[in-house]
Amino acid sequence: MNHYAPPLEKLIEQFEKLPGVGHKSAQRLAFFVLSMGKEEAQEFAKAIMDAKTAIKTCKVCQNLCEGDLCPICSDKARDFSTVCVVADPKDLIAIERTREYKGVYHVLHGVISPLSGIGPEDIKIKELLQRIADSDIKEVILATNPDTEGETTAMYIARLLRPFEVKTTRLAYGMPVGGHLEFSDQKTLSMAIEGRREIK
Repeated sequence: MNHYAPPLEKLIEQFEKLPGVGHKSAQRLAFFVLSMGKEEAQEFAKAIMDAKTAIKTCKVCQNLCEGDLCPICSDKARDFSTVCVVADPKDLIAIERTREYKGVYHVLHGVISPLSGIGPEDIKIKELLQRIADSDIKEVILATNPDTEGETTAMYIARLLRPFEVKTTRLAYGMPVGGHLEFSDQKTLSMAIEGRREIK
């Protein structure tokens, strides 16, 4: 027996489609939306539609933006000879928060995942190769996650970059700051040893 009115049931179903939102969270969100005033609910719906219609991808790096170029690609102070390849815009934001990286980016909008039916042609690899062919890029940093899909994607791109005269690097992974060796798993320790660097 269905306990909800059909419009409420539909709203719950839509919230359940969001990543990380289960049935109970979807219920809470749906009831919260119902508790909004009409004007507030319209503003909420308008914000979704405005974002959907106004946001597009940067013609250079594929990051999300409102105009033709994102703020990073528009910034003349950036190092355009170094491109950091990330899986999605959230990863770009995470790197930007460090305030350490001064180069530019390329957003793939996904990773190669045969189990999910995502192949190289489904993400922005072709655009990356075209960009490298057309620009004076000296280094490509592959900054995909250190999981199976991320590693597969990084290795695939690295292979495609071999014919170009470009330095290809991978983010170092390993021990987190403040971590303890005794609590680290074997893979993390192995990566930490492989990614070691000289102390000067």
